[in-house]
Amino acid sequence: MEKRVAFVTGSAGGIGAAIARRLAEDDMAVALVDLPSLRLSQVAEVLTDKGMVVCTVPADVSDRAQVRAAVADAERRLGPIDALVNAAGVLRLGKVGELTDDDWAATFAVNAYGVFCTSQAVVERMAPRGRGAVVTVASNAAGTPRMSMAAYCASKSAATMFTKVLGLEMAEHGIRCNVVAPGSTDTPMLRSMWSGGSGPETALAGSPEAYKVGIPLRKLASAEDIADAVAFLLSDAAGHITMHSLTVDGGAALGA
Repeated sequence: MEKRVAFVTGSAGGIGAAIARRLAEDDMAVALVDLPSLRLSQVAEVLTDKGMVVCTVPADVSDRAQVRAAVADAERRLGPIDALVNAAGVLRLGKVGELTDDDWAATFAVNAYGVFCTSQAVVERMAPRGRGAVVTVASNAAGTPRMSMAAYCASKSAATMFTKVLGLEMAEHGIRCNVVAPGSTDTPMLRSMWSGGSGPETALAGSPEAYKVGIPLRKLASAEDIADAVAFLLSDAAGHITMHSLTVDGGAALGA
């Protein structure tokens, strides 16, 4: 029996790598998509050594030509794509008055345009087959303002609404499109935000001066927590769920 095929962007990163591993464990063939790097090769090597079917497809999701070539290459090597996970993301911190044009453009290039470009390239192949599922990894910051995160919040909000509209338009083709919105997750991206004595304790307790509550469940999410949510939304168990945003943040956004 042919395996279902997943196309996972950001596969070299913490959440992306965990998603790729979880889907491969679920017996999917996985195209690992990210910028060329040693980390991407290492993720592929670990999964291949475990007998899983994966291939690396280096690409910059903000480059339309590279994305379309990567999608074609993945289908040539693994077969028709059944599942797309938009997990690539970047973070540029800074208050609105401090953000540069490059900060804004670079953030939107990956977090918003990358989702648009990749989704468009994949669903145009899914639609004639009458099946498929898309999950975009956004953030609880898409709906909750965060100090010094204007570009990130805005880009994730754009990606969230884009994915819901895509789900509306693709419903007639049997393609479901959903969002997973993580909160503070133990990844290199989160750790890069810790400075001046801040750390996991600050994330758990919250920061009143930044108008940020803590995490009611009193723990950070693991990358595997996010991967579990993505795997659920791609599975047959979520077969009647589309245009939904599933928040996985331990209650940090208070259910918003």
